[in-house]
Amino acid sequence: MVLLVNLARVVFAPLLEPIRTAFGASAAAIGLLATLAWLGSALPRLPTGYLLTFVPRYAVILAAGTILALSPLLAASATSLPVLWASAFLMGLSSGVYFIAAKPLLSDLFPDSIGRAVGIHGTASQLAAAGAPLFVTGVLWIESAGILPIGGWRLAFGLVSAVAVVATLAFGLVAWRTTFPPGEELDRDFLGAARRQWPVILSGVALAGLAGLAWNGVFNFYVSYLVATKPIAEATARELLTVVFAAGVPAFWIAGRLADRVAYIPLLLGIVGAFAGCLLALTLATGFYQLVAASAALGFVIHGLFPTMDTYVLDSLPDAHRASAYAVFSAGIMLLNALGSVVVGTLLDTGLGYSSIFQGFAVGVLVLVALLVAVHRTIGFPTGRRSAQGA
Repeated sequence: MVLLVNLARVVFAPLLEPIRTAFGASAAAIGLLATLAWLGSALPRLPTGYLLTFVPRYAVILAAGTILALSPLLAASATSLPVLWASAFLMGLSSGVYFIAAKPLLSDLFPDSIGRAVGIHGTASQLAAAGAPLFVTGVLWIESAGILPIGGWRLAFGLVSAVAVVATLAFGLVAWRTTFPPGEELDRDFLGAARRQWPVILSGVALAGLAGLAWNGVFNFYVSYLVATKPIAEATARELLTVVFAAGVPAFWIAGRLADRVAYIPLLLGIVGAFAGCLLALTLATGFYQLVAASAALGFVIHGLFPTMDTYVLDSLPDAHRASAYAVFSAGIMLLNALGSVVVGTLLDTGLGYSSIFQGFAVGVLVLVALLVAVHRTIGFPTGRRSAQGA
């Protein structure tokens, strides 16, 4: 399930150029397509958190799978950008609903190794991201070869829908045969959880918000950026996007385990600062091998942020507030992330170049890291239930 719901969010990145060509759309309009997928992932998180106070988590996951099975069909049959926008929003919505239900369930199932559980779950999710460019390349080849009467980006969405049907039915069968832990029965006060846990929620958004926004804008325009500014072809650019996402597979695995052993705040600040440095390196890379190295480093660092941040937040929340407060945090962080693509698209339409935009993101993140280091050394951040030895 997690592989598919993440594919629904990231599949738009390698498809932006074919869709842009098919509809003759502007950069801002195409950026909005990717933004709506992430906005759809952000907006249902608060309502889902409230829903989980009286609906079993497995039932919510099944609902997410049903939405995912239906919404790509809308995209596959779209004849206008507004229809595609609606489908992108619904596909994103399915992922938002899923993650809010699934991650607190993981922390209940594995309370003594949250980082490991989140890391494994994230690794499965990242396999979808790593495979998305290859998946798109394959369906575009089917179109060019004339193997099927339908091809290209429409076939991509049709295949996502078909596999989502199978995955949802399989999860329903597993859920029917499984006895779930009683942790969700404690979480019945959504607003109370948000009020009492606001320091953790705000800390998480402050630590990862700007980096997430920048990353969303960067990876959704990654192929377009490389084609426009580097001497490589579009197919090669998609392969480099695969490198970015493939580097995230071991990053989830390693960072999840590291988060169980290292003080959270220094680890998070180091990852965010390293992301800014890797983004600057990408803009300065020229040769093909330099681009491969920069892409791999960028992908590894940014994907290490996600399991570390989830572990920090989930470990810092008590059982009675975990799902509700995590939903508030997740909604806040995703709303910021969702703005990344439309910000990049709008700035491009004003005449700014990709490199200037990405370098601006990197400098902004470095300035924020400096401010957060000052906060850490003075006021401090909530540090979770585990000892923050070494902080």
